[in-house]
Amino acid sequence: MSDAPTAAQVRDAAAEVADPELAIGQAAFFQARPGGYGEGDEFLGIRVPVQRKLAKGFRGIAPDQVVELLDSPIHEHRLIALFLLREEFERELRRGGDGKGWVDLYLDAVRRGRVNNWDLVDSSADPVLGEYCRRSGELDLVLQHARDDDLWRRRVGVIATFAFIKHGDSAALLAVAPLVRDDRRDLIQKAFGWMLREVGKRVDETVLLGYLDDNAARMGRTALSYALEHRTPEDRAHYRALR
Repeated sequence: MSDAPTAAQVRDAAAEVADPELAIGQAAFFQARPGGYGEGDEFLGIRVPVQRKLAKGFRGIAPDQVVELLDSPIHEHRLIALFLLREEFERELRRGGDGKGWVDLYLDAVRRGRVNNWDLVDSSADPVLGEYCRRSGELDLVLQHARDDDLWRRRVGVIATFAFIKHGDSAALLAVAPLVRDDRRDLIQKAFGWMLREVGKRVDETVLLGYLDDNAARMGRTALSYALEHRTPEDRAHYRALR
């Protein structure tokens, strides 16, 4: 009989630390209301650091149990599942594997709409899909998501470029940029501007400024503001005046 952790054990552990009052605030914050980007999502009321700690107690969980958690209507179950998926993916990399099985599981979850809020995307797209593509050179997987019209799949494509940026490579984001620049949805604007800002911070500020020289006039206000966050007041005024 296997001693590997189960999805049921994860759910039970999460239930023990749930806070119904906090859940009300989280549902509002993640727009679980009708018409919100998180419409229909359910919350237990567990803060992210607690979820990370819970996930550490279930290392070694099998892929099918992760899928079971990802299929839960409860937001925290899915986020814990993504923490577990990332841990197992990284553990396989440390053992010399390529982690492809875990990446395929992740891509399937994204396709099925189980990675469907910004915190779920931001906790997984970079360290799982992005890192896999950076190591394997399969940038097309990132581009496929960035060109998808679905909000969450497109955000996955944008945030996945962070794995490259962290290693001093801006090429992935520059390849994604034409696919997302004109998308005025707030959660795409924020992601795109954030990645541009990180290019200026972690790669080369001249790459950021060169992109803005050519594109600031056509960028959305939110993306431009995020990209300029660490620039001088003079730079911010200059590029905003180009719009």
